[in-house]
Amino acid sequence: MSFDYVIQILKPMLEGAQMTVLLFIIAIGVSIPLGFLLTLAVQSRFKPLSYLAQAYIYIMRGTPLLLQLLFICFGLPMLPVIGEYLVLDRFVAASIGFILNYAAYFAEIFRGGLLAIDKGQYEASQVLGLSKWQMTTRIILPQMFRIALPAVANESVTLVKDTALLYAVAVPELLHFAETAVNRDFTIVPFLIAGIIYLIMTLILTIFFKWIERRFRFE
Repeated sequence: MSFDYVIQILKPMLEGAQMTVLLFIIAIGVSIPLGFLLTLAVQSRFKPLSYLAQAYIYIMRGTPLLLQLLFICFGLPMLPVIGEYLVLDRFVAASIGFILNYAAYFAEIFRGGLLAIDKGQYEASQVLGLSKWQMTTRIILPQMFRIALPAVANESVTLVKDTALLYAVAVPELLHFAETAVNRDFTIVPFLIAGIIYLIMTLILTIFFKWIERRFRFE
């Protein structure tokens, strides 16, 4: 393995990594607030809404992400009548699949955070005369996010690794360029480099969440 060869294959692989990072940013940026809305829906006193949200979470968590991606990318266009209107760009379709899947997981994480809050916190808020809005925004939500943060961090790291599934729906990302180089040059070096790039991305993400956890701890 020469240094020149590493430089040669590194450029396209870093371009693929940009696609990986872009998908991660889109998925995490949309699925977290969507997951929180799902949590509120599950906790809603309006039973039809609660049951619908629970059914959605069960389906998304109970079926493989790869199957969901294949269905959105290749299955939706095959639906009768409306299929021709559901033909999406592969990256857009994959982004939707990741968002819908991870929103269900984040919803369960946030629900666990809410359930972990001591009931005395609600009672103390009422004694202090806080309105429901003040209680929610100043007392409940900060504690919920603090409790849920380690699980959110873990799920975010999993999301980085799951972006490799873009390969299955023909979106050129990091793993795509790595396998192309392996098949062309008959060497495993591109796989090793891809692994190092994934490790660097997850390390940066881990450090970022550790920093957030420290900030929450000292607030």
